[in-house]
Amino acid sequence: MSATVQTEILQIIAAHTDVGPEDIGLDATLDDLGIASMEAIEILFDLEEHFDITLPERDPNFDTGTVRGLIDVVTAELAGAAAKSAGN
Repeated sequence: MSATVQTEILQIIAAHTDVGPEDIGLDATLDDLGIASMEAIEILFDLEEHFDITLPERDPNFDTGTVRGLIDVVTAELAGAAAKSAGN
C-alpha cells in the first residue's frame, strides 16, 4: 500500500472527526472515531471522488471493519483501476 494513499485516506477521515490524521489508529473502526452512519457515507463519497473510484457496496458504518480495512479496499480498487487502464 502506498504511504501517500494511506495518508490521504487518513486526512479525509480526519476531516470528518475531531481527531487529527496522525492520531487515527489503523485498527480503529469509524464507530471508534465517533463517526455516525451519515458521516460514514460522506467519507465513502469523499474517497470515491478523491481517488476517482467506485467502492463496492458495503455496510456504510464499517462498524466491524477497521480503518486499515478501508485503506485496503481503496488500495485494491486503485490497483484494479490501474490494471484496467493498462489493459486498454
